[in-house]
Amino acid sequence: MEVFQQLRDEAKRTITKADHMLVMTYPLLNEPKILVSVTNNLLKSVEYAMTAVLEYERLFKRIPPFQDNFSSKYVVFKDKVVRRYGINPQHIKLISDLRELVMAHTQSTVEFARDGKFVICSEDYQLRTLSQGDLKKYMVKAKLFIDDMYRITQENDGIFR
Repeated sequence: MEVFQQLRDEAKRTITKADHMLVMTYPLLNEPKILVSVTNNLLKSVEYAMTAVLEYERLFKRIPPFQDNFSSKYVVFKDKVVRRYGINPQHIKLISDLRELVMAHTQSTVEFARDGKFVICSEDYQLRTLSQGDLKKYMVKAKLFIDDMYRITQENDGIFR
């Protein structure tokens, strides 16, 4: 099994895990910290899907080598792959929004739960909130993105058997 096939399968597994946490676990426990974990899993799944397409493209020598970090992958994906396949610009916005949310959480000085939402407060007291409704919207967009990336990498599956 090729690297891109493993990555796209991992993207599917991770999005399923995030969906289960959002739809089943969060309503059952009603613990807002679960929303942070859902956000982390959403970002992982989109990053796996993005990396799968990049590995697929690199296998066919359509893109130059890239470093194994998020920013490098994101730039190559945005500059080279989006135009080639006509990927919806909303997918790029989804990736950057999820990344900003996760970075805001990791760099936050204060965070707390209020009214079923998880509030992230930065050093200069800018507030970001995570709610179940917001994450459901991100979930729908992430599933569409992963399905699109799966279709792209599935084109030549017959070659790799």
